[in-house]
Amino acid sequence: MKKTLIVILSIVALVILQNCGSSKKMNKAKEPAVSFEKDVMPILQTRCTPCHFPPGGRKKPLNTYDAVKANIVDVITRVKLSPTANGFMPWQGKKPALSDTMINTLEQWQKQNFPQ
Repeated sequence: MKKTLIVILSIVALVILQNCGSSKKMNKAKEPAVSFEKDVMPILQTRCTPCHFPPGGRKKPLNTYDAVKANIVDVITRVKLSPTANGFMPWQGKKPALSDTMINTLEQWQKQNFPQ
């Protein structure tokens, strides 16, 4: 009787451990792909114009893929600052601050190696 109980408990433990491993894999959902054209550029167009978009903008241009890619670290750093901090963007009063979702999109684009 003891041997049967040990075998049954061993089988149950094995099944539980196998399911735990597969549920961890399922919970590690792949982050959605972020693209420059579809996700990043709309954020910049709504929050960084007209200051960073030529011809009217007189600040560092952020209107092309290459320009944004080259400056993404600075952009992310500045949009994450406190709105009262020196260097915060978008400049106070010009446009609303970026939402956490927008900032996350910029960070994901960077982490995913800047897909176009």
